[in-house]
Amino acid sequence: MTIEWVCKHHSDLGLEQLYAILKLRSEVFVVEQRCAYLDPDGQDLDGDTCHLMGWDGDQLVAYLRLLDPESQGGDVVIGRVLTAPAGRGKGLGHEMMEQALKQAQRRWPEVPIYLSAQAHLQGYYGRYGFVVAGEEYLEDDIPHIGMRRS
Repeated sequence: MTIEWVCKHHSDLGLEQLYAILKLRSEVFVVEQRCAYLDPDGQDLDGDTCHLMGWDGDQLVAYLRLLDPESQGGDVVIGRVLTAPAGRGKGLGHEMMEQALKQAQRRWPEVPIYLSAQAHLQGYYGRYGFVVAGEEYLEDDIPHIGMRRS
């Protein structure tokens, strides 16, 4: 599997890319994780939001979004992190996190990065310098914890 990593400002996304993003997010978050919620939350096309995509040919297999610090109260916020079922177990999550940190540093140097992690992934994100920032909470009946990287 050869992955092409592409990070685009929302204003540079093509319709096919946006459709692939929304489709994969629905497949993973709404169908697979059985969380009935409105995924398009108004932030995908807002401010300086950027979308990091991992493509295997014409298939989107990994994705996350970067919300800009101005719109998020001072932190870059990583969210909607996912790997497609076909891409799991191949190290894509690690590649994607490395790409996300590079993109955040390039676009917003020296700005802290925040994410809301599923609680069982604290160790995973800890490898990238994230530390717990707050108390555990439930989001869509899944335990989450805020984590920040300074």
